[in-house]
Amino acid sequence: MTALYAPASTAPAPPARAARADRVTPRRRGRLGRRFRVEWVLLGSGAALLPWLVVLATTLPPTARVGHWNAAWAGLDALEALGLLATGLLRRRGDGRHRLTAAATCALLVVDAWFDTVTAAPGAELCAALAMAVCAELPLAAVCAALALRKAPGADLGRR
Repeated sequence: MTALYAPASTAPAPPARAARADRVTPRRRGRLGRRFRVEWVLLGSGAALLPWLVVLATTLPPTARVGHWNAAWAGLDALEALGLLATGLLRRRGDGRHRLTAAATCALLVVDAWFDTVTAAPGAELCAALAMAVCAELPLAAVCAALALRKAPGADLGRR
């Protein structure tokens, strides 16, 4: 007598293909049905800024009088403090969102170090700006960058 069904295979079933969170399905935009890709917008914008940098470097005056200078610097330092506090609190709670605040705070600290040094007057002011950049702002930025880039346990960061 022949079997009406095939015997069950002893080989394990192939693993189900998991949906990848880092691959976002492009949405159709416009009447032509073109797919919008954020990568192309970012690449195009970055490339468009390159000639603009040349224009700025060759046409801007070497000095400028700025209104609300104190508010600009106090605001930047307030954002840095907020970022450091938020990153510390989120990390202490074990909240993975500390990586987001760490990344933003890293950028703020690098910008602060850059502008402190390029806007400082020669002499003691420049020495103080360089000391702050080397001893405080850039080391804190490195810590924030390390926190932002650290892989969460069990997470796939999209590396291939």
